Amino acid sequence: MAVALVLFAHGSRDRDWARPFQQLADTLRRKLDGPVELAYLEFMQPTLEQAIAALARNGVDAIRVVPIFLGQGGHLKEDLPRLAVSARNKFPQMKIELEPAIGEQASVIEAIAAAIARGA
Repeated sequence: MAVALVLFAHGSRDRDWARPFQQLADTLRRKLDGPVELAYLEFMQPTLEQAIAALARNGVDAIRVVPIFLGQGGHLKEDLPRLAVSARNKFPQMKIELEPAIGEQASVIEAIAAAIARGA
């Protein structure tokens, strides 16, 4: 089976906050062969563990976790690794790779800067 992608976002009490993340997940589902899930650190569902459990039930054995954060703060330095260790213990057959914050990639920084410069 193809590697699954889990987009990991912070979460919010405001449901509208998640709209761009849901749009990103939908866009990636159309572009990629493997499953794409969206998971949240807090306030929203599914949690990272819930998303991984659902993928495990569907036979997925490898996951890339991509944090949809602009930078590597405490959540990505402390919380995400702790959550990944817990998930690896619960799903030892699952290969779980953590990627750096998407906002730290040069192409993302350039895209944001271009949008701001255009006044978009």
